[in-house]
This record gives sequence, structure tokens and C-alpha cells, in this order.
Amino acid sequence: MAMQSGTRSLVSVHQPPVLTTALGQDVVMPCHLQHSRDDKMASGPVLYWNLIQNDTDSLRVFPSDKYEGRVELLDNSRTTLNKSIVLKNVQWADSGKYLCKLSITMEGKQTSRKKGNETSLKVYDTMIFNLTAHNDSLLQCEVNVTPDPGFVLFILHNGLKLPPADSAPGEAGASLPYVTLSETIPLRSEGEYECQLHLNRDLITKSIFVHLPVADDGGDAAIFFALTSPTTVSGVVVFPEPWLLYMALLLVPITILLSLVTALLVYRC
Repeated sequence: MAMQSGTRSLVSVHQPPVLTTALGQDVVMPCHLQHSRDDKMASGPVLYWNLIQNDTDSLRVFPSDKYEGRVELLDNSRTTLNKSIVLKNVQWADSGKYLCKLSITMEGKQTSRKKGNETSLKVYDTMIFNLTAHNDSLLQCEVNVTPDPGFVLFILHNGLKLPPADSAPGEAGASLPYVTLSETIPLRSEGEYECQLHLNRDLITKSIFVHLPVADDGGDAAIFFALTSPTTVSGVVVFPEPWLLYMALLLVPITILLSLVTALLVYRC
């Protein structure tokens, strides 16, 4: 936040410190101008958005030919105090710190440039939560994220956090713009398994895996989900042993044997 202060004046630019978005989605980058009631703008502010690279260099995001077609104003009115932009089709390379800067001319004052405190944009990919390909008794959750130690992945079973049988902390390759977080647990009893991705204390996305048996009466198992976006679902239905079928198969030779004995006794009589 930047301020221009006086006895009755205050001009500030506000940005959120952190934003997260899914890969390939659009994201709103908030920037809001505030000033006191006593101050009036002589003309509409001139807006600049920059992507800070290596803490020193910056890349012009808006207005910019390089980002043409991918960045637009949320509100096109020149007099609006909402200077947010929409960044479309977010890619891994879009991760980084964004700075909103405004050239402002207030009535009776010289033009000054104000800026916010930067917004850190972090990206995550689609979460994969399913049985492992090599072992159907292991359940694995995996997701790619922007390199950041604040990202944490864990799995719950019926609301209780489970210790992982195997995990990947997310080491970044030199040529990759993301790290892969992975947790693997043994598939236990029936119920709901939920994989959650957190950034510090905030829940970013989750995926649910349901493990339910078929009804004992031979009817189809019914699984109902009440979920909110962004949530994905997978499931497996476990079929119980067909004990009734086993008993029926055993009764066939016994029935035939009894029929033969009965026929033999009748013949002798």
C-alpha cells in the first residue's frame, strides 16, 4: 500500500498478498484505489501492471503487446477505483509477483505514482487421486504446484488425517517450473478418503475417493456425492464374497447323490 498524506488527504493502492489459481483457468488480479472524500481526481489514473522477475527486473503485463489477448481490465470505466485485471489461461510461467502501479493526478496536486505491495500468484494443476497402477491396495494423491514451501498435501479417512506410507516433498527439477507433491497410503476400511492441498492454512483444492461395499442382498450399491467446486471425485466399489452362490454350488452334488440313493432304494423295494 502506498499513501499520500496530508491534513485531510489519503491516497492508497491495495493488492492481496497471495492469489492461487488452477492451471489453464482465468484469474482476477485485484487492485483498488482509495482516496479520502476531500480529495478529487483531476483525471482518470493511468494503470500499469508489472510482473517482477528476479526481484529486480520487471515485465510489463498491462498494457503490453506480449500479453495482448490474455489480459483485460475488469472495469473499463476510466473513473472507476477498481483497477483489477483478468489474466486469462494461466500458465506455469505466470507464477510470480505482480505489482499494480498508478499515475494519479489529484485536484490541486502534482501527478504522483502510487503502487501496491505486490501480489504473489501461485498455480496448481489438476489433482490425481486414485489407486496406484501397480498395487490396488495403495491409494495415491498427486498434484503439481508452483514451488513454495507453504504448499502441503495430506489425506484424510472419514475426517481423520492419515500418516502417509510414502510421500514426495516436492523437489523441483532444474528445467521444470513446478514441483510434484505426492502422498500414498494403504487402502483401509470402507468410507470416504479425501486428499487436500493447502497453502499455509488455506484449503486450495481437494479430491474425494469413496470406498463402499455392494449391499449384501445383491442389490446395486448406491453412492451419492454432495460436493463443491473445485472438488474431484473417484470411487471404487468392493464386492463381498458370494457365499450364497458357493452354498448353492455345494448343494448341487449333494442333491444329485440323494436323488440316486432314493431311486436305488425304490428300485430294490
